[in-house]
Amino acid sequence: MTQQGSNNSDAFFGSGAPFMQSGQNMLQQWMDFLGKAGNAHAKTPPTIDPQVLSKIQQDFTDQQMRLWQSVLTRQQGQEASFKIAPEPGDRRFSAPEWRESPVYDYMHQAYLLNTRFIKQLVEIVPAEDEKGRNRMRFLARQVSDAMAPTNFAATNPEFIKRALETEGQSITDGLNNLIQDFEKGRISMTDESVFEVGQNIATTEGAVVFENEMMQLIQYQPLTPKVGSVPLLVVPPCINKFYIMDLQPDNSLIRFMIEQGNTVFLVSWRNPKEEHGHLTWNDYLEDGPITALHKVQEICKVKKVNALGFCVGGTVLTSALAVLKARGEDPVVSLTLLTTLLDFEDTGEIGLFIDENGLMARESTIGKGGLLPARDLSSTFSMLRANDLVWNYVTNNYLKGEKPKAFDLLYWNSDSTSLPGPFACWYMRNLYHDNSLRIPGKLEMCGQHVDLGRLDMPVYLLATREDHIVPWQSAYQSTRLLSGDVRFVLGASGHIAGVINPASKNKRSFWLHDDVKMDAESWLTAAEEQKGSWWNDWSAWIKPLAGALRAPRKPGNSQYQPIEPAPGRYVKERAV
Repeated sequence: MTQQGSNNSDAFFGSGAPFMQSGQNMLQQWMDFLGKAGNAHAKTPPTIDPQVLSKIQQDFTDQQMRLWQSVLTRQQGQEASFKIAPEPGDRRFSAPEWRESPVYDYMHQAYLLNTRFIKQLVEIVPAEDEKGRNRMRFLARQVSDAMAPTNFAATNPEFIKRALETEGQSITDGLNNLIQDFEKGRISMTDESVFEVGQNIATTEGAVVFENEMMQLIQYQPLTPKVGSVPLLVVPPCINKFYIMDLQPDNSLIRFMIEQGNTVFLVSWRNPKEEHGHLTWNDYLEDGPITALHKVQEICKVKKVNALGFCVGGTVLTSALAVLKARGEDPVVSLTLLTTLLDFEDTGEIGLFIDENGLMARESTIGKGGLLPARDLSSTFSMLRANDLVWNYVTNNYLKGEKPKAFDLLYWNSDSTSLPGPFACWYMRNLYHDNSLRIPGKLEMCGQHVDLGRLDMPVYLLATREDHIVPWQSAYQSTRLLSGDVRFVLGASGHIAGVINPASKNKRSFWLHDDVKMDAESWLTAAEEQKGSWWNDWSAWIKPLAGALRAPRKPGNSQYQPIEPAPGRYVKERAV
């Protein structure tokens, strides 16, 4: 946004041939940077094939010259003979201002060409393993995204046009937005004044029927004349708020479950404060899903329930069921896992943030007590999609002076949660780093050595094809770990949009194939695409497992009286 930032952008990406201008020194510095990122444990610098590097440099130089000649041709009133197009889905340069002026047209195409060159460099620098290669790709993308001409006032024609149209008011508004966000400590993604939890989001009727230090257990009001005798317990992720599953009535997965004749209970995790910084992974299992399962059994007077876990909620739930199995308990009829990791061999880009040095630092600071702050978690997830969740708002909020529009999903995304340090460190060490959950008997949880292979209930596994948090191929690996009959379903879109895909809107699609013994890619090749939402498929799957129909009951019973209306006070607590 500053003039200095603009000059840096011009020197690195905005000029016609930045590497030609600065010579081999700048190129070597960049290659060294990539080499260190991709070879963290190497004792000697990686060796790059000089012929391959020379070829890439020559191609890059030729393309820069062709681009420059194309701009000169356009200035003479002729059609441009050479163009660099953004990648599919890249909307940063979609405004006409980027093409109306030859200067900005050249600038943004030069940036795209330079970004392409950097991606090619990443692929020729040797890496110690695939994780090292992905680390180089990630860092290169972060630098490229940060240095885009859209992010700086002097190199963004939309900023200039807006400032002229508003006689400078947009600059004042942008500075005010920046100051307000500094005070909040985060970038505003939506108009947060529009939403209130329990008022216009998370409004499905129900009551809190039990609570402890860890969670509140919500039982929702039935919406059908008859309900299945087997209740459904939902365990959402503890890394963010549960109401992603209950935003508005028309896109509420919770409401849909109730409308299908299920008696639905839900674990609402507490947003931990400093006094909860001692809580461990075992505490979350014991006082979370294990306690919730027992309470649902008591309230509904049943021996077994259906259980559903979403993301890390699915990991916690499955771990809890493995503990109970080791104790001789078998409390569930079926298990549904939505975008859940049990095998952490490939965790996508999140795994790049977790290495031995980083883990040791976390363990020495918060491993015995303290919090992993919500802002750290939020920043990490935002950087996975920096153009959409960071730089887009830098441009709109601070350069153009716009106020973010009201959007319930982004309100939820900004409502972050913290994690107790001991819980977070155990989770990262044993699952993300060591991948021990998949190994029978290796992990001890709540005093039991767990074996996922002993879980033999019917399982519904949903993954989503464009998930950047839980790669679908990794979610598919759960078919190898659980012993029951598995129905694997691959939804379209990403981690959130692929799950929150209302049946009533009939959007997107999903893929099905009964044979889960083949590898993931072979399964996808054989799978058939089904139009619409996976919600209806899941509803048809769980209906025979929901038990005989009976008259619905109000939340709670004589022993477990309603404490307060849903969504309860725990979900309203914001991270400090």
